[in-house]
Amino acid sequence: MAALVYLPQNVLVGFDHYKYSSVDTSPVSNYITHPFWNWVVQFVPLWVAPNVLTLTGFLFLLVNFAIMTYYDVDFYSSSLDHPVPPPAPSWVWLVGAINNFLAHTLDGIDGKQARRTRSSSPLGELFDHGLDSWATVMLPVALYSIFGRGEFGASVLRVYFIILGVQFCFLLSHWEKYNTGVLFLPWGYDVSQLGMTALYLITYVYGIEFWKFNVPYIDLTAGDLFEIIVHLGFFVLTFPITFWNIYKAYKDKTGKMRSFTEALRPLVSTAILFILLLLWIRFSSYDILEKHPRLYYWTTGTAFSNIACRLIVAQMSNTRCELINNRVIILAVIVCVVYLYPLGTKELYLLWFYCLYTTISHVIYGIFVVKEMCDHFRINAFTIPKRKQ
Repeated sequence: MAALVYLPQNVLVGFDHYKYSSVDTSPVSNYITHPFWNWVVQFVPLWVAPNVLTLTGFLFLLVNFAIMTYYDVDFYSSSLDHPVPPPAPSWVWLVGAINNFLAHTLDGIDGKQARRTRSSSPLGELFDHGLDSWATVMLPVALYSIFGRGEFGASVLRVYFIILGVQFCFLLSHWEKYNTGVLFLPWGYDVSQLGMTALYLITYVYGIEFWKFNVPYIDLTAGDLFEIIVHLGFFVLTFPITFWNIYKAYKDKTGKMRSFTEALRPLVSTAILFILLLLWIRFSSYDILEKHPRLYYWTTGTAFSNIACRLIVAQMSNTRCELINNRVIILAVIVCVVYLYPLGTKELYLLWFYCLYTTISHVIYGIFVVKEMCDHFRINAFTIPKRKQ
């Protein structure tokens, strides 16, 4: 029986010709985070592989997600008008701040460590950005645990739109690179990470009650104001700049010069995924998002990450991006069932099935992609040969 192959030969050959190209104009990045990371990376032993730093940073975020799932599974812990469950212990926010800061720092120094150890490879970038795509669900979900539901919080649907917005911004960055050949690093990334760490620390020092107020003169809660700021970041700092960069690359003939339909191809699976997930919420007789928001958020983030990883593979190898992801097809069947047959509580089984299928298949995909790239480049993902040290 032939072995399952996730990266065809033409993709691997495309990786052979890949050269990283990026533009970072963020003042925060250039004057704060990068100088700090340049200093920090000097303390990392030369035998530590960059991918170890990348994976460790992602695991810090997973630990945060797990802790908050335990103490605040349904986002009621920070709601003053909902006494059950009780507020999360204050140490949760301190651990959250430390883990978020370490995750951001490790994500910032992994590439610098690769250059220090002369171990840079396409695998490192794919591994880094692939895990980043999965982490897009964790920042807004963690933010939601701070503000929670209730009078001073936000509904699970409003937060869901924020999650979709964060993920779409991430996708646009790599769609932009798919069409221009250049990764324009977004301004919002470092700001959001530093801001999240600050929010954790403030909540640890002053408690969740600190955020339960209305902003003077504009009659908005603190949660409402943060929500507006996030959406402004989408529509002011991200979307217009992305479309302008692509337009300019095609106008100057410096981009990939794909046809209009080919240029839009990477957006199809994500657009269908988001539409189907919103339709599931709309047609649910069980009110699935309201009853199990964290599970729904995680499932969305994992399905999105698989689509984004395949786009990253395509843009790095300069090959054609897939049109329809298998997870979209399975989701379409589930949504049809939910629409045609009011399942009530049995709908939860469908969500768990889709969550487990998506998570397990995505992990398997990641493992095999890493293995196939290691075999192709004759490298180890998590160790550095002595000649590289």
